[in-house]
Amino acid sequence: MSLSHGPVGLRPIRRRDAHEWFAVRARNRSWTAPWDGTRPPDNDGEEITFAQMVRTQTADARAGRSLPWVITWTEPGRRPQLAGQMTISGIVWGSARWGMAGYWVDSFLAGRGIAPTALALAGDHMFTTMGLHRLEVAIRPENVASLRVVEKLGFRYEGERPAFMHVDGAWRDHLLFALHAEEVGPEGLIGRLG
Repeated sequence: MSLSHGPVGLRPIRRRDAHEWFAVRARNRSWTAPWDGTRPPDNDGEEITFAQMVRTQTADARAGRSLPWVITWTEPGRRPQLAGQMTISGIVWGSARWGMAGYWVDSFLAGRGIAPTALALAGDHMFTTMGLHRLEVAIRPENVASLRVVEKLGFRYEGERPAFMHVDGAWRDHLLFALHAEEVGPEGLIGRLG
């Protein structure tokens, strides 16, 4: 499933994205490192290749466990460029019907509304097309840029989760934000971007 609004797009991640994905990640290493999930020291699993990551994410998407996308940005008259990644992970069905969003955006494109637009597209898709009920975003308290994203979209603050996730080499506290489908009007999350 591919989605777009203006110059921002979401499309499935592909193995042929490897070169561009690694180039964007390399030049953004210091920008994303404080927010990137890391492996706990007692994790003895092997690192996975890009192709394995794509296969796993594709299988999870087909099984309804996640929605993995690359975020694209299209300048007028140019081809779309890889601008980041958006994933709705941990999708739970049954009586819960929720998922959690995680994302990153290229620092060279920051400040253009890419992250809020990508999160709005993903949220509208999961609420309307998939029929999920709840979307969560967990953010480190120091991540001012991501806090602005959920503020722009009207996510509700629900509290702190101590030592929630292993990030940047340690178990880090996160702030939890959420929205329920009925809190989003007919204009959708995209309509909140004004």
